[in-house]
Amino acid sequence: MRNVLFSLMALLLVWVTPAKAQDTVYIQIEAQPTLSVAEDRLRDYAAVLPDVNGFDLGRGWYGIALGPYPRAEANALLRSLRSRRQIPSDSYLESPGRYGQRIWPIGAGPATTAPITPQPQATVVVPELQPADETPAQARASEAQLNRAEREELQIALKWAGFYNAAIDGAFGRGTRAAMRAWQQSNGFDDTGILTTAQRAELFRQYNAVLDGMDIQTVRDTRAGIAVDLPLGAVRFDRYDSPFAHFAPTGDVENAQVLLISQPGDRDRLAGLYEIMQTLEIVPLEGDRTRNRDSFVLTGQNNRIVSHTEVRLADGAIKGFTLVWPTGDEDRRTRILAAMQKSFQPLEGVLDPAMIAEDNQSVDLVAGLQIRQPLRTASGFFVDTRGRVVTTDTAVENCGRITLNDSYDAEVMATDPATGIAILQATQPLAPTTVAQFRDSTPRLQSEIAVSGYSFGGVLPSATMTFGRLADLRGLNGEETLTRLDISTLDGDAGGPVLDDRGAVLGMLLPRDAAGRQLPADVSFATKSDTVRAVLQRAGIAVQASTTLPRLDPVDLTQMGTAMTVLVSCWE
Repeated sequence: MRNVLFSLMALLLVWVTPAKAQDTVYIQIEAQPTLSVAEDRLRDYAAVLPDVNGFDLGRGWYGIALGPYPRAEANALLRSLRSRRQIPSDSYLESPGRYGQRIWPIGAGPATTAPITPQPQATVVVPELQPADETPAQARASEAQLNRAEREELQIALKWAGFYNAAIDGAFGRGTRAAMRAWQQSNGFDDTGILTTAQRAELFRQYNAVLDGMDIQTVRDTRAGIAVDLPLGAVRFDRYDSPFAHFAPTGDVENAQVLLISQPGDRDRLAGLYEIMQTLEIVPLEGDRTRNRDSFVLTGQNNRIVSHTEVRLADGAIKGFTLVWPTGDEDRRTRILAAMQKSFQPLEGVLDPAMIAEDNQSVDLVAGLQIRQPLRTASGFFVDTRGRVVTTDTAVENCGRITLNDSYDAEVMATDPATGIAILQATQPLAPTTVAQFRDSTPRLQSEIAVSGYSFGGVLPSATMTFGRLADLRGLNGEETLTRLDISTLDGDAGGPVLDDRGAVLGMLLPRDAAGRQLPADVSFATKSDTVRAVLQRAGIAVQASTTLPRLDPVDLTQMGTAMTVLVSCWE
């Protein structure tokens, strides 16, 4: 304790910058529900710390605080005391207006008393005094004063240092003592197996060194109704965009980001948020997902970021947080995440659902956050009742993940580079309402045709129909496997079915690429139906064929074509 007191006095003596009264704050360290308990705790704190105050908080609660100090000095002192573990880790800065009548020290005046500013020290800096280290008996006595949580934190620090690999249980048995001895040996201390107060401080200094510059502080966001410790050296508040309070990167840690999540709701809205969060770029697909009736946890990782989201429903309020951190910085990420988890505290109130930033409105954004986008999209169509799909092979080349209609994962069943055809199989059972019926006869030149496809890459909720004519039964170089179409299609239509006026499939639309040549806008090509059927047959897939379908009006043809057409998405 003497060591801590001397260090604190040295720190106070070098603060020389005066502060304005309106920027005065206290360090709130504890609150107690009875006056007698609060007075006992005040005496304990006053024995080892300066500037201890007690205030009536109202409703039967009493607060213990240090100060008042100018805000900058209070921030530095808060970090110092928390790192020395002399005040609770959830201590935070509070304005004088929060406090009522002063109960300690007696007669000291109201909370708005002018801040404490030490006399300037022109050239003298008081050094930290180092008393003699404790004897083993004194070390054991000081160790006995640790509560279970503090003993567990010691085991955690020893485990982080690589000397302890057993359970974190707060019990100092053989394993913990052996770890203490090993740590003492490694750091040049006598290997007694009992850490002195100074040695414990050194262990925690090493443990916390990874957080240097992170400036972890308690943020009390009264609009969102959340208090939590955040790394303000890495992120800073940016904006509100319901249901999120956005904390953007400061630039010191690339890709660092925090969201505080707050909205009114029930279990249905919680389930909806769970689904929405998984569409965001900041929640990579690779990771564990856990959900129950009143909470969920989402984790995700890619080669750029690691993301962790925790959300809970209680008393009609949905609250939680997301931490996004760069991949490969696990020491800092896990420590910051643990601090956020431990300190997270719901407060009264929720973020107003109407709080939306108008400059962040876009179909590609959710509350100002980018929706995950595929590398590319194409069209495809169902070819059997088991939900197998034909598309172009270029659409599914080098994909980390393939989806059908943004809802079903799929895998490549077969490809045929010679014809540009790929066959996809959903990883879960599908039962399409409409499947392709391939035309079993040669169509007439200049007959009406239509292409069904996701022309705009899934921006629209369903496929669109484009109408044209059959221009030639061969390709430009006489290829018998192709037909030439007089129709204006878009890149997203590639892989879609080419239909005659009876709804029979004449073939599959190919991408608009003529060996690097620029084709006229109304020229497209398709792989013939018999070529597609041959590829399917080699893959063991039986298809339907017909020559006697009735002619359809454009409305019915559109309904049939779009029902068999699938959005194929290739993801990273």
